[in-house]
Amino acid sequence: MYAIGIDIGGTKCAACLGEVTEDRVHILYKCKPHPTASFSPEEILVRLAEDIRSCRTQSPLPPEGIGISCGGPLDSKSGRILSPPNLPGWDNIPITGYFQEQTGLTVFLCNDANACALAEWRFGAGRGCSSMLFLTFGTGLGAGLILGGRLYPGACDMAGELGHIRLSDYGPSGYGKLGSFEGFCSGGGIAQLAQAICRRELQRGAPPAFCPNGSFLEHLTAAQVGDAARQGDPIAQEILEIVGRQLGKGLSILIDLLNPERIVIGSIFARCYNEIWPAAEHMIQREALPAAWAACQVVPCELSESVGDVAALTVASYYCNGKE
Repeated sequence: MYAIGIDIGGTKCAACLGEVTEDRVHILYKCKPHPTASFSPEEILVRLAEDIRSCRTQSPLPPEGIGISCGGPLDSKSGRILSPPNLPGWDNIPITGYFQEQTGLTVFLCNDANACALAEWRFGAGRGCSSMLFLTFGTGLGAGLILGGRLYPGACDMAGELGHIRLSDYGPSGYGKLGSFEGFCSGGGIAQLAQAICRRELQRGAPPAFCPNGSFLEHLTAAQVGDAARQGDPIAQEILEIVGRQLGKGLSILIDLLNPERIVIGSIFARCYNEIWPAAEHMIQREALPAAWAACQVVPCELSESVGDVAALTVASYYCNGKE
């Protein structure tokens, strides 16, 4: 089938045309992305409607639907975006209704973690599973759940908000909680953890190479920590070992609770697998039920730079084929 995908994010919004088959997504045409912060939501919608029309002119056959991947909270049933924290001003936006009126196509809205779960399940590291979890592990931490061969969005599209789980009484803050899963396993959380540990080292008079003095503290990023750890910096490796232990603690809960066949983890985990996974695996072996752990694989995602486009197109394919 031919479909149109729309990826709405805090940095950019973009539309594409793709062909979705049983075993792959082929992106045929991509429109120029629109910087989200440069336009009001209404202006973005107008531009995306124009992009949809451009996509239709490039399609060999009429597209069967439009899939939208967007950060939550949202209401997939009514097709409304409900004030996501990374989309200031996007308050109660009836996005599916707008695009249906503008294009006449059927439109489906999906939480971005759920959309990525569908994409990894159909075309990435989750192929062949009937129960799979996808964890974003990027700017924030969220999850999409594939249970019994279907996407499980929950009663109000809130299933998979793992970042809100508190793993420790103390620690970096994420999702509004100190010591939360997102606090330890997200880009912002890793930066907070790096600041605390590098401040300790500066006070000891032994600054790490990636933070030689106090002026670097406020500018530390997860990417810098990952780069330094891969180059053998012991302080960066300590930071990611802490992240790994907390990731393993959180994964143990999921393994015992949901008994999945596979857990697919994206972004930072995929880039820093060798630095994070050993500590996480050790913690899972210690904490999870042996039978549940033996039945589960934890793997990095396969879809990377194109995941937003593929996810949005997979949403269109999934719902056009009556999986809702």
